[in-house]
Amino acid sequence: MMTPSASNKQKQPFALVIGLDHVNGIQTARILADRGVAVIGVAKDPEHYCCRTRVCSRIVFTDTTSDALIDSLETLGPELGEKGVLFPCLDPQVLLVSRNRQRLEPWYHIILPDPDVVEMLMDKTSFYRYAQLNGFPIPRTLFIASSDDAEKAARELTFPCMIKPPLSGTPQWEQKSKLKAYLVSTPEEFLEVYRRYAALSDILIAQEWVVGPVSSLYSCNCYFDAASRPVVTFIARKLRQWPPQTGESCLGEECRNDQVLGETIRLFSAVNYRGLGYVEMKRDERTGRHYIIEPNVGRPTGRSPIAEAGGVELVYTMYCDAIGRPLPVQREQHYGNVKWIYLRRDLQSALYHWRRGELTFSDWLRSLRGRKVDALFAWNDPGPFIGDLTRSVRLYLNRDERRKRDYSTPF
Repeated sequence: MMTPSASNKQKQPFALVIGLDHVNGIQTARILADRGVAVIGVAKDPEHYCCRTRVCSRIVFTDTTSDALIDSLETLGPELGEKGVLFPCLDPQVLLVSRNRQRLEPWYHIILPDPDVVEMLMDKTSFYRYAQLNGFPIPRTLFIASSDDAEKAARELTFPCMIKPPLSGTPQWEQKSKLKAYLVSTPEEFLEVYRRYAALSDILIAQEWVVGPVSSLYSCNCYFDAASRPVVTFIARKLRQWPPQTGESCLGEECRNDQVLGETIRLFSAVNYRGLGYVEMKRDERTGRHYIIEPNVGRPTGRSPIAEAGGVELVYTMYCDAIGRPLPVQREQHYGNVKWIYLRRDLQSALYHWRRGELTFSDWLRSLRGRKVDALFAWNDPGPFIGDLTRSVRLYLNRDERRKRDYSTPF
């Protein structure tokens, strides 16, 4: 593989994709490599299937969840020839980069909003409080800091409701919890989930459920420049997700929703946002009103490639803007019908709903019609897809691992 010192003649600065060992990371690396950008992947797990990729000039392995990441980036920086562009791909990595800007700025372009904006938008407690004070539409939300708070919430909330931590992807939550959030149907179940997971976070968030199918979940991927102007926006919606109740998209499609677009621009403009962003909203099927579920800050998301497949240069626009080059021409959404799929997870989701009588085989086939981009499969880079498939088969054959991933039960 090419090393940074051996590539000083390259015409473009390196892009450093932090979190290559995640679907967000491999998709970002492929998008940039397809545009002729030399990519250095940064990953924690050398055995991860995404690290089988061919698209990176080099892969650096370090603990991407601790200050070891910053130490590794500082060590690498002087070898790059010119400032690289950082693409942190998961929330903990965004926080690490944001909190260590002064150490990294001599070597890297850091495209993020001000540190206090990053902290506020990423912590669900502070964001929901900000939304409540500033008139942004969110479901009814309570903050649970004690067993007394939990008992009060169980009496006051309308069920079903969600219970979740304020920060996504923390090691404590990932190690102990099956899901990133829990949908509970009764006060008793609410209290049971609280007791089980209260020790993992100082505060848990309880939020009333927005009634509607998964197809009522819309998202806006976007990029805002240094003047907080929305240079790129792209609207899509979920069609299926995995895990089935509170999971991540495994099949989504491009669509138009001007209300979601308007609220995304209003929110990010209000906080002088800069960088890649994402807002998820859900339409209440009873009232037609849209509610903000959460923003994602400073990173590509799993569905960034649907924008690229729809002819909108989302990730590459950030790269060009960071290094001061002319922005790509293809930045306007034309509302076609492109889809994004994570095939292995979509099969799991479809099987789950088929077993419950909620999806037929014909329904599933119809949902796959049209032009698609796959999260992992690529003819010119098959390693990650093959690795994910073989790993899934191996885990399925292990009874204990299969039980851990049984989402028909909540715990």
